[in-house]
Amino acid sequence: MSENQTSWLLVCFRVSVPNFLYCQYSILSDSDLLNNSLLFGWKCALVFGSERGTIMQHLCLLLISAVLGPVPSVPYHQSGFDAAGGSVPNGWKSWAARPEIAPRMFVDAARSRGERGSLAISGNGNGAAYGGWECTVKGVEAGKWYRFSSYYRAEGLTYEPLQVVARLDWETSEGKGAGRPEYPYTIAREGEWTRLAMDVQAPEKAGSVSIQLYLQNAPGAVVWWDDISFQPIPAPGPRYVTVASINYRPGRKTGSASENIRHFIEIAEKAVPGKVDVFLFPEGTPAVDTGIPYAEVAEMIPGPITEQFGELAKRRNAYVAAGIYEREGLAVYNTAVLIDRQGKVAGKYRKVYIPREEIEVGITPGDGYPVFDTDFGRVGMMICWDSEYPDPARALALKGAEIILMPIWDGENTLVKARAIENHLFLAESSYGSPTQVLDPDGKQLALAPKVGMAAVATIDLNRRYKDPWLGDMRARMMKEYRGDISIQRPDYAK
Repeated sequence: MSENQTSWLLVCFRVSVPNFLYCQYSILSDSDLLNNSLLFGWKCALVFGSERGTIMQHLCLLLISAVLGPVPSVPYHQSGFDAAGGSVPNGWKSWAARPEIAPRMFVDAARSRGERGSLAISGNGNGAAYGGWECTVKGVEAGKWYRFSSYYRAEGLTYEPLQVVARLDWETSEGKGAGRPEYPYTIAREGEWTRLAMDVQAPEKAGSVSIQLYLQNAPGAVVWWDDISFQPIPAPGPRYVTVASINYRPGRKTGSASENIRHFIEIAEKAVPGKVDVFLFPEGTPAVDTGIPYAEVAEMIPGPITEQFGELAKRRNAYVAAGIYEREGLAVYNTAVLIDRQGKVAGKYRKVYIPREEIEVGITPGDGYPVFDTDFGRVGMMICWDSEYPDPARALALKGAEIILMPIWDGENTLVKARAIENHLFLAESSYGSPTQVLDPDGKQLALAPKVGMAAVATIDLNRRYKDPWLGDMRARMMKEYRGDISIQRPDYAK
């Protein structure tokens, strides 16, 4: 059962005393409620004609309050739900925008994580169905941090990220809207159940939060919700990361790949004498200005070039990301490597979008968008021509990347900024032609290296939330609203 609340009961009573006409209170029955009478209905009529009547008025209101019990408050946790006597569960109500699109809502005593009973929602064969269960939790303090979590299990879904919805809607103490809704999206599978969670900061003037658990446009699905929690937590501290993006090009033939890399490293150490967490170098560092074909500087990973960059990583206790050429069997790839603070290869990304100039010299395209967990956060990588297309950055964002490190030869700055803005993440770019820069999730330039031999150095906070005053947290909305279930392809190629 829930903490900090008592059961809601179906009540109907009438009292007749001198100078007291009547007092009547009722709550809609569970059958009425779940047959699309979507909100608690109540009526209370008090008619008095004397001082004694006023006393009876207070007694009546106190009796009503005692019957209903207190509204749930922080800290809130509930596992197990009961609809005994045909009423709805404690403190909860059902909701849909219109009766004709209301899903079927019921308490399922047979399914739960802990105590008996869970909140169930069925699409009931209605493709337009959208709605579910709501509970208002009082005692929220503006500016404080809270952790929401809830478990669900589901059957019959066709696109889980969109169809299973948890939403936190803030309200003032007067019941008016406060801030913008939050959309929890971080999940963890635990057997048959999935934990959905998010840490949130209560907005200005917030006094309560409406926990909303829905099923959206899933006609053949059923979702069960249980083990629901909204708890205060300490404010998270900043998660600072210092990124140094290097603007350098040899400008003359160095004679070898290893000599090129030596120059890049030498310039980086001069341009960035202080503490740094990530060095970012441009695309094609072993080949630029050498006159040597890509295939001839390509090597296996790990190899001599990654060892050179690894020495820098160890010496400066920093990650290194750089564009090199990789050979595997007969294939040559345009690859970005990520090297950890110990000088070891932590990951690699093979450029997916290959322009005609690289196709003409035999570069093989990659086939995926990996992300890499570092000691400061989750990193994705792109290379140059990838920025011309929206899907590489979107794929990395959906996989949880917080920053994209992009070696690039030259590119279109408007599109590079768009990739940061539309995916709501940081992006660092190291280039020979376009700006060598660090961008924030709003596309704002945090640092720029305008000349060769300089570094764009920025300290970013990966814990900072970038919220639009009207739209709210668009990173969370993108995670929930992105329509990955709709295939995009040329119709003339469709089978």
